[in-house]
This record gives sequence, C-alpha cells and structure tokens, in this order.
Amino acid sequence: MEKLPPCPRCNSEYTYELGEILACPECGLEWNPEEINENETPEGLVKDANGNVLSDGDTVVIVKDLPVKGAPKAIKAGTKVKNIRLVEGDHNIDCKIDGFGAMALKSEFVKKA
Repeated sequence: MEKLPPCPRCNSEYTYELGEILACPECGLEWNPEEINENETPEGLVKDANGNVLSDGDTVVIVKDLPVKGAPKAIKAGTKVKNIRLVEGDHNIDCKIDGFGAMALKSEFVKKA
C-alpha cells in the first residue's frame, strides 16, 4: 500500500485519495499533491509558537509577558484567552482578554491550550 503524504494544513496522517486529489478528514482540505510544494504552507494558515494550527474558536495561552500601550501593566504569560478569531494582517488574532478588553495578538506569542 502506497504511503500518502500528510495534510499540508494540519499535518494529519489520515489523508486519503479522492479521485485525482487528496483529502483530509480532520480539517476538510482537498488538494492536488502535484501542486503543493513541501516547504509551502497554504495561504491563511495560522500557527502558534509551537507550530500547531490555530482555528476560529480555539483557546490559547500567552507565552510571554506582552506590554500594552496605554495600559498600566502588561498581559502576563500564562493568561488564557478563549474563543479567538483569526484575521488577516500582522496581528492575526482578534480576542477579548479579561481586564484588558478587545485585543489583536500575533500568533507567535500564543500556544494552543
């Protein structure tokens, strides 16, 4: 039996053939294996500090103290943020943090909880 490549979006090993394309049962991605470069990540894919794929509604934990302009104190490492929303741009996570309100975070400063 031929070993199929893992999903380029979520890295799942449970990919299967669907006609001439491959499909992933975990994230629902369908792709042509001849068009995907191994070193390329699909557009819109957001990964946390550990390389885990993030999606809307996930809960994340801040991995380092983050200073906030105009706020008297920083957001402490270990702060849990629930129900994130992914957006385009440099700060690719929109969320609400208790005690700070609405925020935009960079995915490189969070890890999936």
